[in-house]
Amino acid sequence: MNTAKSYYAVIFTSKLKSNEGYSAMAKQMETLAKTQEGFLGIDSARNDLGITVSYWKSLEVIAKWKANSSHLTAQNKGKDLWYSWYKVRVCKVEREYNFDSLP
Repeated sequence: MNTAKSYYAVIFTSKLKSNEGYSAMAKQMETLAKTQEGFLGIDSARNDLGITVSYWKSLEVIAKWKANSSHLTAQNKGKDLWYSWYKVRVCKVEREYNFDSLP
């Protein structure tokens, strides 16, 4: 992701209590998020602790994503089936830089 304007990051940190059906739902939500207006990208890693960071153009599009009916269903399943806990942080990104040693 490379953008000159500021944007927002939603950081979702979680601990699973069960992973049955989780991967399929996570893939489905990523596919759906990519179709949402204002979606900019996503990074995710899962070991003992899961961290997913999604990037958005504005707080308004983040609110629309949070209220998406399919996303609401996934959120409820997460609370009932998959997560022992999670935390969501919404941050404004004002600058970014990177290192890449690959040609």
